Amino acid sequence: MQMTIKPEKINETLLHYAPGSAERSAVQQKITELKAAEVIIPMIINGKEVFTDQHVRIAPPHEHAYTLGYFCEGKGVHVSNAISAALHAKHSWAVKSLKERAAVFLKAADLISTTYRAEINAATMLGQSKNVYQAEIDSACELIDFFRLNVAFAYEIETIQPCSHEGIINRMIYRPLEGFIFALTPFNFTAIAGNLPAAPALMGNTVVWKPAYTQIYSARIIMKVLIEAGLPNGVINLIYTDGPVTGDIIFQHRQFAGLHFTGSTAVFKQISTTIHNNIDLYQNFPRIVGETGGKDFVLAHASCDVQALSVALVRGAFEYQGQKCSAASRAYIPASIWPSVREHIVHMLDEIKMGTVEDFSNFINAVIDEKAFDKIVRYIDAAKKDPEASIIAGGKYDKSIGYFIEPTIIEASNPQYVTMREEIFGPVLTVYVYKDSEWNQVLGIVDTTTPYALTGSIFAADSAIIEEAKKALYYSAGNLYINDKPTGAVVNQQPFGGARLSGTNDKAGSVLNLLRWVSPLVVKENLSPPHDYTYDFMKLQ
Repeated sequence: MQMTIKPEKINETLLHYAPGSAERSAVQQKITELKAAEVIIPMIINGKEVFTDQHVRIAPPHEHAYTLGYFCEGKGVHVSNAISAALHAKHSWAVKSLKERAAVFLKAADLISTTYRAEINAATMLGQSKNVYQAEIDSACELIDFFRLNVAFAYEIETIQPCSHEGIINRMIYRPLEGFIFALTPFNFTAIAGNLPAAPALMGNTVVWKPAYTQIYSARIIMKVLIEAGLPNGVINLIYTDGPVTGDIIFQHRQFAGLHFTGSTAVFKQISTTIHNNIDLYQNFPRIVGETGGKDFVLAHASCDVQALSVALVRGAFEYQGQKCSAASRAYIPASIWPSVREHIVHMLDEIKMGTVEDFSNFINAVIDEKAFDKIVRYIDAAKKDPEASIIAGGKYDKSIGYFIEPTIIEASNPQYVTMREEIFGPVLTVYVYKDSEWNQVLGIVDTTTPYALTGSIFAADSAIIEEAKKALYYSAGNLYINDKPTGAVVNQQPFGGARLSGTNDKAGSVLNLLRWVSPLVVKENLSPPHDYTYDFMKLQ
């Protein structure tokens, strides 16, 4: 069988938005344009704009009095319509060749790289309060990489074929799943929001996509790009509907075939339970792919580079206000280097500016909404009163203009202190200082303190120590970094995902994830079938 040569696996070039650069001017101009245009955002069902009378306001988290626009909230009927549209489009999309399906996503990647780069970055900055660099690595580069490199992975899958002996031709056909896929996407990464519906669609599936309400402002641009790139009607259907209403319809539908999810562990547990309880309703066992919570660690050894460790702590914990699944949230530092590490990180945090995304000198912006703000503040206020904790940096907050929380570092005297265990999802890093002689005990503490296993970092100069830590922490993370921060996974370079209560570890950004969205069919063709039922062993001589 003739195979198409797969595209090259080349990551998108990262732009840096230096003063005077063309990309800086373009995104600043687009921010001005977007803020000047108050939009009404419809759902997209079967390729058509769907408006409703229920309008929900969208505001920048860093400037919550400002109105960017409104999205049209849907009801149960819109969920049902989206499912019907996906099922109606199923056959015509599934029978297209991989080359035809891939062309849509390659075109979408080109459009984001050029025509829509400034717009999708500006929308992510305004709607999700990301600085320009965080937006660039997310809504531009990572989303482009998902669209382009997933195509390369899909071609790779098609080359995985069984062997054929003389007179026999064996083929593996990678069919899409039977039914529709539900993509439930988070606020914090525009790229994840685009990849979760697009990856199954590339493999021939049709999708109902429900983004987080706080990401709709940039989600609409992803959909606009896909339609412009030639995505047929009904292949991906974008709905803005209440979670329980949506779930009641999706998870009771006989042709529900799979869930592609990124979000909280609690929600994923609830959905998984619902699917399990409804298992007799479905025509197939649904595929459940999820990336959930994390309580990501940085473990330092006394031999490490103190300056590199300090920078990794600040960047890993506080970029995008700590609202990354992979953000450094707990750190274990030996007593011998702690005074120096503390001095370095406090000095950096004294220099860091916080404010609107429109001021490019700001390193820190706002957390996503008031609910998140209030949750994070409760942890900080509790630490201020607890004898087991002391705040050594930050600790202040203000939501009068935007949902601003200073980068906060808590030093905990107890390695089981609450902020060493529970996911906060905000700009809070908790440090436990251990005696240098307690290295072996700390390895066990790192592994057992939380139920999560998403990302982690080990800082050490001694290679034997690094190997010892890797063995002790073998199941403590799905992505492990040596002498680097635990954030910043790149498609095809560090495929992303964790195990334990951090998800199903199906590795977005690799061939492994795409394999979850196919149902292989093996076809054996016999070129010379037997004409006699007897075998040689039956002969008498």
